[in-house]
Amino acid sequence: MKLSHPRHFKPVLAPAAILLAAVLALAIGPALPPSLSGLKTLVPYVLLLLGAGMGVWFNRGRAFVAFASLLAAYAGYSLVLEFGAATFAARAIYTAIALLVPLNILLSLLLPERGVFHHFNYRWLMLAVAEVLLVAWVASAGRTSLSGTVWQDLLEHWLFRSPPTPVAGRLLFVAALIAAIWRAWPRPPRTHTRPLDIGLAGTLVAFFIACEWVAELSVFDTFIAAAGAVMLVSLLQESHRLAFRDELTGLPSRRALEERLHGLGPVHAIGMVDVDHFKKFNDTHGHDIGDQVLKLVAARLAEIGGGGDAYRYGGEEFCLLFDGCTLEEALPHADQIRADIAAYEMAVRQDDRPKDAEAGTRLRSMRSAEKSLSVTVSIGIAEPDGPRSTPAEVIRAADKALYRAKESGRNRVSR
Repeated sequence: MKLSHPRHFKPVLAPAAILLAAVLALAIGPALPPSLSGLKTLVPYVLLLLGAGMGVWFNRGRAFVAFASLLAAYAGYSLVLEFGAATFAARAIYTAIALLVPLNILLSLLLPERGVFHHFNYRWLMLAVAEVLLVAWVASAGRTSLSGTVWQDLLEHWLFRSPPTPVAGRLLFVAALIAAIWRAWPRPPRTHTRPLDIGLAGTLVAFFIACEWVAELSVFDTFIAAAGAVMLVSLLQESHRLAFRDELTGLPSRRALEERLHGLGPVHAIGMVDVDHFKKFNDTHGHDIGDQVLKLVAARLAEIGGGGDAYRYGGEEFCLLFDGCTLEEALPHADQIRADIAAYEMAVRQDDRPKDAEAGTRLRSMRSAEKSLSVTVSIGIAEPDGPRSTPAEVIRAADKALYRAKESGRNRVSR
């Protein structure tokens, strides 16, 4: 999928802006007066606690794991600093957070998103308890007969020597970052990026910077706060996406379309798109094939040219919105997308075909071709017929044009 459309880069802007703001705050920001110095440590706690609460409220498992890991890491390291940054306990806690935070985020990315309230999530609770107990055991090395001194020798190994970030921690950071980018990357039939996965990537970057400059507590505090802010904004963006995007096709939903219609200028064109013989697809091949058809059509409509935007209107209906374009300007682009859909042969997913796109591609190369189907769409398009025409009237006119396209034989554009 081409990434030339601004929508693919929009979710990246907020994490980038927050990271830049953190850098500028450290570089040119004025120092806080002594009476407000406590804000440096208070702000990360507020952001991380608020984010963890919102992760529970929105039932977003990956976000909660990230917030909980960052909160435990920040609280644990802040607590052990009372013994001195050069002590073994402080070094042990630092090494642990540099390893466990990216590890937890990596695990959350590799496992399916099941939310916070899921009966299998007791495993995360068991993992959290095991991590806390292990870190406490390591940090107490040499202080009790139970812990012994073996951990002191282990932390001098080149893989775990710190600070700055140990080699093992850097490897985990890279692996988690690659996993987050891989999950966020838009691949057909998905037509959009995922803000929460991009936020996890930004959070990893911020936390890595905090770990690299842990000796400078102001840098550490600032970038822990930045990590929390990135995740918090991404969680809000993800909630907005779920509210305004159709989950099946990835296109903006009818609710998003209705909001967009309120801001239209006097020059615009609206196209109504209907999948031809869609009921026949469902009756003959089943609803799974019907869903594949809708995803195929949505992926093609998302690539509409001429400044057009595609929306899922409902059922097998879609809407094309050309803001600032006349009917004559929009018609060639509508007809081109109709022809592209008609020319595409859809490989029907067999029962044993993997759901992963790349695995499916490898499987097709090793066996005979899967059954293929072609699909067509009919499009009716209209524009305002006067300065007093409302978008609702234009949609009704496009619906009438769509009916004429179907009456004329389908697989065509009518005006």
